Amino acid sequence: MSEPQIMEGFPPPNEGQVTIHNWRLPPFNRWGFHHVRELIPTSTIHRTEKPVERIMLVSSLLERLAFQGPDGREWTIGGLLPLTWTDGFLVMQRGRALMEWYDAGMRPEIQHIVFSVSKSISAILAGVVIGDGRLDPDALVTRYIPEVEGSAYGGDCTVRHVLDMTVSINFIEDYLDAQGDFMRYRVATGWNPIPQGTRADDLRSFLRTLRRGPGPHGQVFHYVSPNSDLLGWILERATGRPYATLLADTIWKKLGTEFDAYVTVDRMGAPRTAGGICAALRDLGRFGDMVRNRGRAGDRQVVPEWWIDDIRTKGDPVAWAGSSMAKLLPRGRYRGKWYSTGNERGAFCAIGIHGQWIYIDPASEVVIVKLSSQPLPLDDTMDGLLLTAFDAIARSLGG
Repeated sequence: MSEPQIMEGFPPPNEGQVTIHNWRLPPFNRWGFHHVRELIPTSTIHRTEKPVERIMLVSSLLERLAFQGPDGREWTIGGLLPLTWTDGFLVMQRGRALMEWYDAGMRPEIQHIVFSVSKSISAILAGVVIGDGRLDPDALVTRYIPEVEGSAYGGDCTVRHVLDMTVSINFIEDYLDAQGDFMRYRVATGWNPIPQGTRADDLRSFLRTLRRGPGPHGQVFHYVSPNSDLLGWILERATGRPYATLLADTIWKKLGTEFDAYVTVDRMGAPRTAGGICAALRDLGRFGDMVRNRGRAGDRQVVPEWWIDDIRTKGDPVAWAGSSMAKLLPRGRYRGKWYSTGNERGAFCAIGIHGQWIYIDPASEVVIVKLSSQPLPLDDTMDGLLLTAFDAIARSLGG
């Protein structure tokens, strides 16, 4: 049986219509992930105001690069991309594009959702706000959000616990959950329809309902997306500014971005800072290159150097080793919503479900961005293959 023609025709046939009900499911996600604004309310993250120099492609030889996958199979980069549901792929070295590749209707000017790469972007923004003295990472969360007293985020929970995913919280990150707390969370964010006969929370109200886990904060890495939505709320309270405007004025406009980005918002306007950012491929490359360059874009220091260094060099390996994610990166760490791979090259990355990546290899000064519409939210085998491919690219380019 052939797949339906997705969003073709005026109107499309029912079987090819992408809706709030199916936009994250295959095959509808191949259209949905770069048309999010047509499905969910959003807030604009404005681009650089003055004309910018476009990232120009200087080489395209990387498609032929061969490497061996973890299972011993021989691959090329060009053969890998279509088989891993890639929608956009960019390789940069020292700010120059060496490879730019699109599929499934993506184009340079189109924004694609980055899912949990949004967490990493939000943490870089937090570094700026911490650097200018408006946010204390060691302060109690309730200093900024007193409404969460009595929840998992009350008592002795600090901003640092939120940043490093070491909050002791009774919540399971189950992307396929169709009944429990994760489903209720998705409804609160506006990403799922409100079930008939029920009344949905808004995102901020939902965060207040989450309860503390059995252990102390700060000891175990426990990946929970609501922590990063709370971070967005903290940033808004600490600065008195809406998240999208704050991110635009503090970072996005300073990168020479070509295109607006945007972030999904709930029915009350709360931004989904854990997973709702949508941006163009080249602008994500600019962002990644700024992080690679220790917070510097051109002649401007956008993010404090020490904040990037903190992300790269710190993180509790014991807390990481006790987590379910350690099998992907056995020597890894997690700090400020970025993953350190633990390899000898010091590579670190931002990762989002369904195959979203910003991979940075400091040794070769390489940044790789991959935007995808993988059928499953999580695929450990594919993640292992991609990490091997990214490392092969970085090694081929020296350092």
